[in-house]
Amino acid sequence: MRSRPPEERFRAGRRVAIAGIVVSAFLACTNILVGVLASSTSVLATGLEFAADVLASSIVLAAMIVGARPADANHPYGHGRAETLAGFIVGIIVLGGGVAISYQSLQAIGAVHRAPGMAAVVALLVAIALRAVMSTVKFRVGRRIQSASLVADAWNDTIDILSAGAALTAVGLAIYDPARFQAADHYGGFAVGLIVVVTGLRIARDASLELVDTMPEPAMAEEIREVAASVPGVGRVEKVHARKTGLQYHVDLHIEVDPQLTVEASHAIAGHVRAALRSALPWVADVLVHVEPAPSRCQ
Repeated sequence: MRSRPPEERFRAGRRVAIAGIVVSAFLACTNILVGVLASSTSVLATGLEFAADVLASSIVLAAMIVGARPADANHPYGHGRAETLAGFIVGIIVLGGGVAISYQSLQAIGAVHRAPGMAAVVALLVAIALRAVMSTVKFRVGRRIQSASLVADAWNDTIDILSAGAALTAVGLAIYDPARFQAADHYGGFAVGLIVVVTGLRIARDASLELVDTMPEPAMAEEIREVAASVPGVGRVEKVHARKTGLQYHVDLHIEVDPQLTVEASHAIAGHVRAALRSALPWVADVLVHVEPAPSRCQ
């Protein structure tokens, strides 16, 4: 399936990242203010989580700007790994934020304060609605452009919905019966923190798989084999290795050709394979083709 050029994909990702920063900043300010005024630990915890999201989305935006730079003498594979590294950093930030939120919420258990007001409910409902929109957009754009950091940010937004939902439940119980469920608000904040911790671990894990050059999905590797094998002169595709650098993959390919061919003819076939892959698979940034003589049984 064809996709847009890398430059356009980076631009699309940057627009979404900027929108995410604006939304997160608005939600952070709103929920922190309401959490303090309404004496709600859950809403305050959610607001602090949104504040961390501003930092996370800013890192994603910076990484996309750096990742869009072309290859140079010191970075022959381009700067795309900055985008993957950003996804890992976002995971660590989310993980640390979750631990802090859980700790602070447990510290508040036993404190006596008035029950949260309806403003807390409204703030959380607005947060859930906006996060639902942003997570949908980030998932769609992030997966289309194959951006690890934007997908990580989308997961972050999705978990924000779950954590805001947990906070909403806790606040609702505290409002319904303050005498019995006042501690529910604090436990709700603790639940928010746990959800955030799990999300941070998942985001960091997914990004680390790309950083250690994990192979793409089997279906993608098979696409590479099929395109390469379709080039005239290729007897067999022996090996396919690929690693992701930003939004695209760099491929190492071993093909077998007729051993009676000249070096020039073999080199020409390798060039045709490289051109075919880059043309047919836009997610392939470049290809290094190794030419090997085919065994007599394959001739």
